[in-house]
Amino acid sequence: MLGSVPVRVLDDRSRAEVLAILDADPVANVFVGSRVHAAGLDPRRLGAQMWGYPRDGRLESLCYAGANLIPIAAGPDATRAFADRARAQGRRCSSIVGPVDAVGELWDALAPYWGPARAIRARQPVMATSAVPDVAADDRVRRVRSDEFDIVYPACVAMFTEEVGVSPNTGDGGVLYRSRVAELIREGRAFARIEDGRVVFKAEVGAVTPHACQVQGVWVPPDLRGQGRSVAGMAAIVRLALRGIAPAVSLYVNSYNTRARAAYRRVGFTEVGTFTSVLF
Repeated sequence: MLGSVPVRVLDDRSRAEVLAILDADPVANVFVGSRVHAAGLDPRRLGAQMWGYPRDGRLESLCYAGANLIPIAAGPDATRAFADRARAQGRRCSSIVGPVDAVGELWDALAPYWGPARAIRARQPVMATSAVPDVAADDRVRRVRSDEFDIVYPACVAMFTEEVGVSPNTGDGGVLYRSRVAELIREGRAFARIEDGRVVFKAEVGAVTPHACQVQGVWVPPDLRGQGRSVAGMAAIVRLALRGIAPAVSLYVNSYNTRARAAYRRVGFTEVGTFTSVLF
């Protein structure tokens, strides 16, 4: 029963403790860290609840419970407690994402109640770099301007649909997704090479903390793949991000995407962990 679960919803009184846990592994925790650094822990501002699992009176583990369910620094005891809380509350997320062991344990506990999943990405290497790439960067990759939204948005939709398996325009007609893309453009975190009104490479920096940032949405049109555009484009992204966004650049990628993994390694990324994503 929920009343027996040693998990509580945290508020801003726990902000320092929460940030200490998140910043202990800033690459793995960059998404949640970016939200807490920016919005604190009030669920209305955060857009989620932050669950805390204590041991001996101190926070030991966290779970971000919003559109994504994300366990953080969660061992077996904490994972079981988070699964109990999630099961009692009912599924409100569109995915479970995070370190492979914790997500696997969460899903084992929740699958009989929440299953079946639409897709499971069992192994997604987490990659990071803090070094300026040795390979040549595409000097035509730049920040997207606000007046280029209509050029870039179809490429964003194509990337999302290819990666996730559903269009971001379903459900609300794309209102939330359009808003997010526009926000990233306004904040100077959307990058692209545009030729004759067509996106030939793009990526965004979706999450930022003082310690790390996370690249997402890397995309080259299918007819232009295999030409090295992603290597030169990502080299440009890393240079721009290290220069003006954060001291470490990260991403995660599906293990079966061997071409992308090879491209990222050429740019200087190394594997520093493994995620699993369960998609609903």
